Amino acid sequence: MKKVLIFVCAFMFVASVTFAAGLKTYQVTGPVLEVKADTIVVQKGKDKWEIGRDAATKVTGDLKVGSKVTIEYTMKAATVEVKDAKKADAKKAEPKKK
Repeated sequence: MKKVLIFVCAFMFVASVTFAAGLKTYQVTGPVLEVKADTIVVQKGKDKWEIGRDAATKVTGDLKVGSKVTIEYTMKAATVEVKDAKKADAKKAEPKKK
């Protein structure tokens, strides 16, 4: 019984560390162009970055247009559509018409 308990504790520790590592975080820094309840738009060079946010997003300081901010974010898939590989291979095999 003691061995089982030690094994379960070790497994839970490894699982929690793996889960905590989670998604890789990225960051973008620049002036705020627009602030909405669910998005923040930041100027990064010539590009405009639109970053989503929700009630769990931690904001420190006064977030307003013109403020320089650094936003940490993660990339997470919302949906994944798998294409049929057989159809793609068949199209490649067809000879080109002249």
